[in-house]
Amino acid sequence: MVVRVRIELVKEGARVETSALANSGYESETPQVLIPVKVAESLTLWPPVRGIDESVFETAGGPLRVWVASKAVKVKVIVPNIDTQYVEADVVISPLADEVLLSDKMISELNIALEDVGRGYWRFTWEPKESIRKSEPPKYWR
Repeated sequence: MVVRVRIELVKEGARVETSALANSGYESETPQVLIPVKVAESLTLWPPVRGIDESVFETAGGPLRVWVASKAVKVKVIVPNIDTQYVEADVVISPLADEVLLSDKMISELNIALEDVGRGYWRFTWEPKESIRKSEPPKYWR
């Protein structure tokens, strides 16, 4: 099991709601959300336009060619009965990804505390320890 949370991605009128994998092993200097090409199309970020730079990320599986758009979207966690705040994020577009991933800095900015990853439990950092939430089901963008 892993931790997935329901998020909303917003860019200039375009909006996508999906589950996202909280990947603490995805280290970044800034809050980043890695998205598949289909999500990028929905947010009018694909095909790449001015301001989206090609890059290569070193991953456990080897080099990965991606496209990066700095501060391109706002992201918030969607949960019942709580209106969370948006966080500005860099977008990383991967032609190999089939689900949305949150980087370590993004997880922190969204105030997500990973409580028991093996069981898929999480909470917000400002919630009491006993306020455990369950992981969302995956949403694959193929």
